[in-house]
Amino acid sequence: MASSIPAPVPAEAARAGPARRRRGPWLAAAGGAFVAALVLAAVAAPWLAPRDPIRQSLRARLAAPALAAPDGPARLLGTDHLGRDVLSRMLYGARVSLVVGFAAVLLGGVVGAALGLLAGFRGGFADTVIMTLADAQLAFPFILLAIGIIAVLGPSFPTLIVVIGLSGWVGYARVLRAQVLVLRSREFVDAIYALGGSAARIVLRHILPNVTSSIVVIATLELARAIVLEATLSFLGLGVQPPTPSWGGMIHEGREYLDSAWWISTCPGLALMLTSLVVSRTGDWLRDLLDPTLRGE
Repeated sequence: MASSIPAPVPAEAARAGPARRRRGPWLAAAGGAFVAALVLAAVAAPWLAPRDPIRQSLRARLAAPALAAPDGPARLLGTDHLGRDVLSRMLYGARVSLVVGFAAVLLGGVVGAALGLLAGFRGGFADTVIMTLADAQLAFPFILLAIGIIAVLGPSFPTLIVVIGLSGWVGYARVLRAQVLVLRSREFVDAIYALGGSAARIVLRHILPNVTSSIVVIATLELARAIVLEATLSFLGLGVQPPTPSWGGMIHEGREYLDSAWWISTCPGLALMLTSLVVSRTGDWLRDLLDPTLRGE
């Protein structure tokens, strides 16, 4: 007879678990406060931005960061090669990153969760087709996929959201499929079937609530990925088109002036790095909190 005694948890993991849980609330609070501040700054960009983000002034081109300016408000982060205020463009660029990030996560989450639930619950031919599509997308380079879609639809804000959103559905589908395969074999599913419950009721009322925590964790991690992908596509000229400011586009515009005007690329680059780092670390904390296997339970 197989032993029912649970496997011992390694001493290192046992010591790291409580420490991680003690740090968790502080990390979550700090990450949530940062994201909230970024969202508020993006929403209030028309009031917080000291200057028009697309207004050019060749007389003030490549001006270094300063606390005062002779022609108006201070240029705290300097100007770019066309004399546009870097701080103003960063605030408006945060709008682009967050809108694209949240919209892409929503699109990818809805598509991926629906396909993952379908593949795990129905199985058979549907499972084979969905997982084959997932494997094919994972094997196909994302940049080539983005170029192909943008070449057909044209570069635009909705196209950018669709490209990034559809690139992220695979993670949801694969994780949820694995969890649904386990859940559908539980006794409560057989009991609901015996009582006359429909498949739709089982999925929506009983299986979906059990996988919601996984959806939240994946969405948090995907948000950081979507923000970086938006900046990558904008850097390559496939994303948000000028003169609309975006962090990736600003990094691209300032790459030729790193030796003389480092702030053009460095400031949006630091903002992008910090945002993706904080969001991804918040996702790691949520995973540690919601996954019982990582808590030693």
